[in-house]
Amino acid sequence: MTIYAALLRGINVGGHNKIKMAELRSVLENAGCKQVQTYIQSGNVVLASDLDADSLRELIEKEISGAFGLNIPVIIRSSTDFAAIMQQCPYDETSLQEGESIHVSMLSGVPAAEGMERLAAVERGIDEYQIIGADLYLLARNKFNESKLVGSLTKLGTPGTVRNWNTMKKLASMLED
Repeated sequence: MTIYAALLRGINVGGHNKIKMAELRSVLENAGCKQVQTYIQSGNVVLASDLDADSLRELIEKEISGAFGLNIPVIIRSSTDFAAIMQQCPYDETSLQEGESIHVSMLSGVPAAEGMERLAAVERGIDEYQIIGADLYLLARNKFNESKLVGSLTKLGTPGTVRNWNTMKKLASMLED
């Protein structure tokens, strides 16, 4: 069995796409996933499965649709992939200044060159980003929800879901256990 992080996009935000984590765990266990754990209400799931990543994504999306009537995109990373994401982060959390934060947008695939060009052309102020494979690392210099860059990530043309660095560290720990 492979250990995976399954990251649901856009649930329990502003009262929309509500899914209780206990119900989600039950649905995934009934679908054959093992060792299902969730972390906070924003759709972070760690589980074990014999399926490959694409098949697991399809299964989870189908189960969520059937159980909750929602079409929620799911991003899958194996524990090995997740460890690489953590190791490759180009930003050092120990050097963050007051108000700065690191975030990772895990994308559904490697963005096309055109999407990367569109994002590069965005006025992003003082925020920085780097794309490594199918993951975008973001250094927000001020408040994350006020970042011009964050609001422009759709220009990549590749769906993804963003997690802050504290959540990433917690998920990495859960994946190791």
